[in-house]
Amino acid sequence: MTNPFFEPSPLEFGLPPFAEIRDEHYAPAFERGMAEQLAEVEAIVGEPDAPTFDNTLVALERSGQTLSRVSAVFFNKASADSTDFTNALEERLAPQLAAHSDAIRLNAALYERIRHVWQAREELDAEGRYLVEQYYDGYTRSGAGLDDAGKTALRELNRQLSTLTTRFEKNLLADTNELAVVVDDESELDGLGAGEVSAAAAAATERGMPGKYLITLVLPTGHPYLAQLTDRSVRQRIMTASRSRGARGGEHDNSAIVLQIALLRAERAALLGFSSHAAFVTSGQTAKTPEAVLGLLRQLAAPAARNARAEQAELQKLVGDEFELAAWDWAFYSEKVRQAVYDIDSAQMRPYFEAERVLRDGVFFAAEALYGVTFTERPDLVGYHPEVRIFEVREGSDAERGAVVGLYLLDLYTRDSKRGGAWMNSLSSQSSLLGHPVIVTNNLNVPKPADATPTLLTRSEVTTLFHEFGHALHGLFARVTYPRFAGTRVFRDFVEFPSQVNEMWMLWPEVLANYAVHHETGAPMPAELVQRLQASSAFNEGFATSEYLAAALLDQAWHALTPAEAAALEGGEVAAFEAAALASAGLDNPAVPTRYSSTYFAHTFSGGYDAGYYSYIWSEVLDADTVEWFRENGGLTRANGDRFRLRLLGVGGSVAPLDAYLDFRGRPADIAPLLARRGLTA
Repeated sequence: MTNPFFEPSPLEFGLPPFAEIRDEHYAPAFERGMAEQLAEVEAIVGEPDAPTFDNTLVALERSGQTLSRVSAVFFNKASADSTDFTNALEERLAPQLAAHSDAIRLNAALYERIRHVWQAREELDAEGRYLVEQYYDGYTRSGAGLDDAGKTALRELNRQLSTLTTRFEKNLLADTNELAVVVDDESELDGLGAGEVSAAAAAATERGMPGKYLITLVLPTGHPYLAQLTDRSVRQRIMTASRSRGARGGEHDNSAIVLQIALLRAERAALLGFSSHAAFVTSGQTAKTPEAVLGLLRQLAAPAARNARAEQAELQKLVGDEFELAAWDWAFYSEKVRQAVYDIDSAQMRPYFEAERVLRDGVFFAAEALYGVTFTERPDLVGYHPEVRIFEVREGSDAERGAVVGLYLLDLYTRDSKRGGAWMNSLSSQSSLLGHPVIVTNNLNVPKPADATPTLLTRSEVTTLFHEFGHALHGLFARVTYPRFAGTRVFRDFVEFPSQVNEMWMLWPEVLANYAVHHETGAPMPAELVQRLQASSAFNEGFATSEYLAAALLDQAWHALTPAEAAALEGGEVAAFEAAALASAGLDNPAVPTRYSSTYFAHTFSGGYDAGYYSYIWSEVLDADTVEWFRENGGLTRANGDRFRLRLLGVGGSVAPLDAYLDFRGRPADIAPLLARRGLTA
């Protein structure tokens, strides 16, 4: 059998040959990929010459290329276009891949060779020295120094965790699909725009319910439609469905899985010599300790909760004595306050946020102005799904046709086979050692209107597109020597920084003026509306900050548990544990639910942000300070873009993150801009 994963892609730009890839190709490619890499590692260990940087570290960096090719394509498909086949194979692969990773990272002879090179690291150049340090630290933290009994226990813990986190994700996707809200009559959708009604009708028809309307759920607790739907009972149904995901009993209930994951992570941390999983995770990040994380989160929690209570009181005045403001009312009535105070109707803004204009004349326009690159659509190239669009990215203008930067794939629309949320993936990452091309993807979950109906984005969706594109730029621009440092392979509590910075261009005057054009009349967004939009940027920040901090602190609470504390919890106590964690932080306001409850908290129980959800606000300290720098230095200019690209995006993970920031900014980040942005100053 000819397997497209067995050799590098022959296609232009190294694009995976998606049209040739079949289900039957994946398992053999994973099997060969793992076997090849283990053989490569054995060759390194069996090298008769003394350990050197080249025969140990460089050889490790060259290993596993077949496995890397198939993993990138398969796990992208599993998240963006899953099937029964991918779900089953992913569950089967999870423990196998965990065991494969352990076979390398717990190899005593390999660890000894790495330690030998680490001891002589001062002889290397800066990037080589940093590579050795990261390898040695990573292997040490991962248990390479344990005795045989400890390694056996660690392998079993890793196997179980890989299976459980995969099962958590599959349960969540299934329950999210099952809990989509069916609406019988269009009158119940009063407040939604024509495109949103069309998308709900199309979703229902696709599920075999013609004549009805289907509101699919998003990953966070809140839903964009809650701000628009006038029917309170429909809003309540959406919120109730959202909050019940993974906690209804039955085959897709995640409660027991949450407790098992928390316990196993606590046991693994103890085995590795850490007081908690949070201590284990943060030791390998810029934060270094859970205490540093909690110090920041708790510094922000009290003023955020205070601001949310003040906002709630104003909303209750608007509601009056008719009923007590509930979680499903907040977005709807805060929208009314936004209209009353700032004269801004979010629904009226949507005609100015047509998706194609936002993409080409907003997102691409800002990148072209800052970095001097061009995005050219390539409809002749085949993506992994018919809805995926592919863009060729080059240096310079269309006329100049400069050097190829890479390919950018955009997968905008929601579907039942796609997990919730929005994210960036790398299908291939640059490194001069391997000479691979750069191919990055952005996935969003925008409801797709029926044919010929324009896709009009909410303000939140526009922000998300700019955010995820910031990750894509990081992946496109990084230029490093070694694969370990490629693209967005930086510390978890730093990786959100470039994407958050890119959000600023959404409302930057010359960018907004270029894309915020009425999709029917062609008229620009009125100047007074732009001014009010800018003025309202800090509106409802008490709510937004509180719901985020609640999730971040909940993540820390689960991962601060000792093995004994985790073992003492039972399945029915998940909700009680969550309530106690939020109460201890003063964020137990029923009208402001946590952004993610435990049973659908994919970031922390399946998405790699375990004990790391704090990363967004941690990175935002750098982000807000960087926005100030751009404002002080002239904003959207090539000089500013080149500096940011060269000193931050371009170094990938090859420089310690805070050292890269210091090189860019000239000083450590100041928290004051973040406090001002979120209205948390006294």
